[in-house]
Amino acid sequence: MLTDAEGIRRVNREFRDTDTETDVLSFPLNELTPGAFDPEVCERDPETGEILLGDMMISLPACERQGEEFGHGFEREIQYLTVHSVLHLLGYDHLDEGEQKRQMRGREKIIMGDDGT
Repeated sequence: MLTDAEGIRRVNREFRDTDTETDVLSFPLNELTPGAFDPEVCERDPETGEILLGDMMISLPACERQGEEFGHGFEREIQYLTVHSVLHLLGYDHLDEGEQKRQMRGREKIIMGDDGT
């Protein structure tokens, strides 16, 4: 879902008890191990059988602001936040400053390209 600042703030407050705007929220449906995707443990759409990973919400104003702040523009920022969110749905996290964060950042760089394009 693409939303505005108030929309993502409302969801952040409701589901994470954090009354602030954020750039992206991810809501995984499955408990997956980073780098070891197992379709057998995933939720599936009952009508199509397709794997469901979860939901993601991206703030368009945050994309605009951060794209300008980081000097790479809106389009690249929304691409990055989409990759970041999908990695969360696949079990990656970055809550600590250790191995988990390095692993997630490494995957982001590979997917986005090492030069940031």
